[in-house]
Amino acid sequence: MRCLIGLGNPGPEYAETRHNLGFRVIALLAERHRVRLRGRDWARFGRGEIHDEPVVLAQPLTFMNHSGHAARRLLARFRLQPEDLLVIYDDLDLDLGRLRLRPSGSPGTHRGVRSVVEEVGQQFPRLRLGVGPLPERTDAVRFVLSPFTEAERTVVEKMVARAAESVEFLVAEGLEAAMNRFNG
Repeated sequence: MRCLIGLGNPGPEYAETRHNLGFRVIALLAERHRVRLRGRDWARFGRGEIHDEPVVLAQPLTFMNHSGHAARRLLARFRLQPEDLLVIYDDLDLDLGRLRLRPSGSPGTHRGVRSVVEEVGQQFPRLRLGVGPLPERTDAVRFVLSPFTEAERTVVEKMVARAAESVEFLVAEGLEAAMNRFNG
């Protein structure tokens, strides 16, 4: 079983922000694979299948900077290891529209990923969705908590769809094959 966690912030005021791309990918996967996400106080999650493989789809409700709490609880609840995770999140270091799958690594400047690393270690796969570059003289926090511009929305919709496709491929074919096909 694989646990797919999309990072974001709960609440309608954050729904269309750059920081909520992980939530959007999970919502699309839940819709495509008819997985019902049910809420707890710490996460919305549901079990289902992608290509006949069991998965848990999850959106932490702990707010971004405490996402690790939900990741740890999900691992414990389903008796999984960190390498069974796939953490999906926005990344300022990638240009808008780019995807990057990695088997592990440092959290960089992403506080949500840093929280996951603090709770479960670094050895978990991740899918980064590009929202960069950060415009000059722009505060990073303000930028990731802002909505996409009208001009960016088409690119974002395609990126979210491609991210969901990459997750489906990863579940069916494995991380290495997915990295070879989707990184770029």
